[in-house]
Amino acid sequence: MEFLRNTQYIRSVKLQRDRVPSFHTFPFQLPSIATLDELFLHPYVTFFVGENGMGKSTLLEAIAVAAGFNPEGGSFHFNFSTYDSHSNLDDYLTLIKGVNRPKDGYFLRAETFYNVASNIEELDSDLAAAPRIIDSYGGVSLHQQSHGESFWATFMNRLQGKGIYLMDEPEAALSPLRQLSMLSRIHELVGQQSQFIIATHSPIIMAYPNAQIIEFTEGGAKETSLEETSHYQMMKQFFDDKDRLLHHLLNE
Repeated sequence: MEFLRNTQYIRSVKLQRDRVPSFHTFPFQLPSIATLDELFLHPYVTFFVGENGMGKSTLLEAIAVAAGFNPEGGSFHFNFSTYDSHSNLDDYLTLIKGVNRPKDGYFLRAETFYNVASNIEELDSDLAAAPRIIDSYGGVSLHQQSHGESFWATFMNRLQGKGIYLMDEPEAALSPLRQLSMLSRIHELVGQQSQFIIATHSPIIMAYPNAQIIEFTEGGAKETSLEETSHYQMMKQFFDDKDRLLHHLLNE
């Protein structure tokens, strides 16, 4: 693949630390933000991982908004607002971009995907004729599918390649089998000059080969390997000796 680092869509993310009003208030007190200076991203796939409360989803959301996406998700053209709950972190971020510009883009987040589906229904109801927006999602109403199937239909049909794709905890909507299938689709899109930034808890998803894994802890962000993440180690401990682990959990 000739999609080199200097041509990726977002090369790095910088926090304008001198403009931050206080590192004792949300979201700047979060570990991933408080220690952030410049975070370099992989040209193909970058994973944000870590325990709840470390700020990985907050940072991903801010990157998405700074890149021009709606905080609740969707493509560059979505501008609806169901509930304004996102932070103003994007106002303090600088995205260092590559020389190329993406031809496609999507912010896919499980938490607010229902709102995206509803907005598509509303927009399509106002269209006098085809093509409908839903046609680019496989043609079947997202509300007439299960959460997992509608999420999967979006991932398989809407992402067109040569794009920047941000995903927040996609495993929340996908079975383990779908997560494995997701790796194949990511690889296909990477081959079509796409870049992914994914916040996830899933060791299956973060197993994508040669990806950059950035783990957020109380001490800040550090690059690591799949086997060194707390997620992988916990799951390995469980499957290696689940009876012993359950005994300690349930009898202490």
